[in-house]
Amino acid sequence: MKRILFVILSAMLLASCVVPETQKPAPVTPVKPEKKPEPSVGPSEKVPQPPKIQSINWDSIVQPLVDQMVNADGVETGKLLLVDSVKNNTNGSLRTLKATDAITNVISNKHTFQVVPKSQVYSARQALGLSSEDSLGLRSKSIGLARYLNADYVLYSVVSNNHGQRDLEMQLMLVKTGEILWSGSGDVN
Repeated sequence: MKRILFVILSAMLLASCVVPETQKPAPVTPVKPEKKPEPSVGPSEKVPQPPKIQSINWDSIVQPLVDQMVNADGVETGKLLLVDSVKNNTNGSLRTLKATDAITNVISNKHTFQVVPKSQVYSARQALGLSSEDSLGLRSKSIGLARYLNADYVLYSVVSNNHGQRDLEMQLMLVKTGEILWSGSGDVN
């Protein structure tokens, strides 16, 4: 009985609903846009030129340093070497990947060390949660990466600004102890 009463009340409620009439849309009057005068560019306004990127011959900078390093005391031939990416501690822009590649190429041509391949370094960085753009910055992080890769040596390099002159500083470190076996620097032209 309750169901029948509910159905009857629902029907009465729905029957009493009024459907609103549809309204006509409001009339639209087009408006023409105003023409604004374009600003004139006078000959006195010059577009500034972007800074020129210097081309640095990294091979000529790195070659004498690598020659010194391979002849340093305590360096054993045939050992595995991690060439850490070059850090930029200057306030300018440098192509540090080219510098890292130059160091790797010069060392590989000397046949003194076995250099850890880039693919292994990339994989190790991913495994340790380091991005490929992360310049490790700290010697301890470089040594940690070298330990992960089972390298014997790590070459830590940084370009710094000393009284307006840029220098490339390199350090060869023994991974087991963190001892610096060799250190050298050269001017970056």
